[in-house]
Amino acid sequence: MFTFALMEFSDILGQEHLKNHLMKSTDNGRVSHAQLFIGKEGAGVLSMAIAYAQYILCSTSNDKETCAIKCSKLMHPDLHFAFPVASNDKIKSKPVSNNFLEEWRQFVTDHPYGNLFEWLQSIGIENKQGQIGVDEAEEIVKSLKLKSYEGGYKIMIIWMADKMNTSAANKLLKLLEEPPEKTVFILTAEDEDQLITTIKSRCQILQFPLLSETDITKGLVALEGTDPPIAAQIAHQADGNFNKALHLLHNDNSDEQFEQWFIVWVRAAFKAKGNAAVIQDLIEWSETIAKSGRETQKRFLNYCLQFFRQALLLNYNAEPLVFLEPKSPGFKLENFAPFIHSGNIMEINKELNDAIYHIERNGNPKIILLDLSIKLTRLLHSKEQS
Repeated sequence: MFTFALMEFSDILGQEHLKNHLMKSTDNGRVSHAQLFIGKEGAGVLSMAIAYAQYILCSTSNDKETCAIKCSKLMHPDLHFAFPVASNDKIKSKPVSNNFLEEWRQFVTDHPYGNLFEWLQSIGIENKQGQIGVDEAEEIVKSLKLKSYEGGYKIMIIWMADKMNTSAANKLLKLLEEPPEKTVFILTAEDEDQLITTIKSRCQILQFPLLSETDITKGLVALEGTDPPIAAQIAHQADGNFNKALHLLHNDNSDEQFEQWFIVWVRAAFKAKGNAAVIQDLIEWSETIAKSGRETQKRFLNYCLQFFRQALLLNYNAEPLVFLEPKSPGFKLENFAPFIHSGNIMEINKELNDAIYHIERNGNPKIILLDLSIKLTRLLHSKEQS
């Protein structure tokens, strides 16, 4: 879809203070053996991890040019990857990252700012939940016990480490605490709350801010040849997420589908209070969403969280922070905004996050979504406290 050059610090949008910190610490010989990069989708966390790995590996190499070429192709023998996977038509049981390295290299080349759903789509398992399991942890332990091929560092990048299950995390704890000499772990995560505390406590943590509108605008102009005024408009809507900016630029329609689902939902929830007949509409809505895969359900509920927050900002006159522009005819954000206020936003957020939690843990999506819908009918009609 989109193809980029891979992957030096100069290729990465923004995050200049983090680049400078990582380069300076490497130059001074202060490379922490376990690091955790935390940032939301589209902030460039994976790209930075790969650029940092290349900087470490090539700074000690006798042939820096060859080293850079190997890293750019993600084929350096001392650069290892682990990422969420699940079984598919090709790999029927005990899937691990090494089964998918060819697809991974292509994915990172095409989507260096890509998200988990796009990765799962690329290996044909978008209706499943990818995870990093205990089989993966065993592979990591095995690969890092071997000596470095080129005599320098060995680096293990664990992408989306927040999708690591407890068994895998516990298996890696000792390795993180006492790694082999010249071994560096770079873990990346979007949601640090999903990482067990003992993993976090063993890592040096770097927090990645969202990208600025200026950085996204520059990226769209430089990488996509977008006209600056259009790039600036897209950057405003992208909410600090370069991946989202690319999808907006190329008219990806997933947000349009989510918008339609959202509007059908809130309209039915408004009508349902005191009107038992409309409950059938909410049941049908729940069944429709439940037919999509769990990753799609979670993405949709996160979209809903964002929609409610945008409505709240508009209700409290914070227009410069409002980037959402619904395209559905007959639905105006300014008409919806007064119903989202200090009296219900916290509970709406809680119910949506609870639903995401239960879907992630394989709860029945029809029941979860219908329960959420019935709660929303009450919350939308609650009054703002004076």
